Amino acid sequence: MAEREGAAARGGLLRSIKHLAGKLLGAAQTRLEILATEIEEERMRLEQLLLIALAAAFCLGMGIVLCVALVVVYYWDTHRLAAIGILAAGFIAAGALLGWILRDKAKTRPKPFAITRGELVKDRAMLREPET
Repeated sequence: MAEREGAAARGGLLRSIKHLAGKLLGAAQTRLEILATEIEEERMRLEQLLLIALAAAFCLGMGIVLCVALVVVYYWDTHRLAAIGILAAGFIAAGALLGWILRDKAKTRPKPFAITRGELVKDRAMLREPET
């Protein structure tokens, strides 16, 4: 009789361990799926930003070249060196300002995978709480 109770207890313990392992694997799979989704979203966002930045840089570059040519041709007979110097100083200042903005944005970007980390923190807190 005692042997049967011991076997039943071991079977119940084994079933509980299997159930816990199944739950943990399910939670891990869900977290990995969330992580994969976040990685894909971040990749798509970066691709879009890169394409838009390249298109904007090309258009701005062409506009700037044409404006510089217009100013230099307009002042060619009278103040061509002053026109070129002023435009060069303006471009250097604009480049420095944009570099500073880019550095600031790179430092203050949000942490990647915040949702996944938040879910893992919730999981850890749930596992630490005693069952009532």
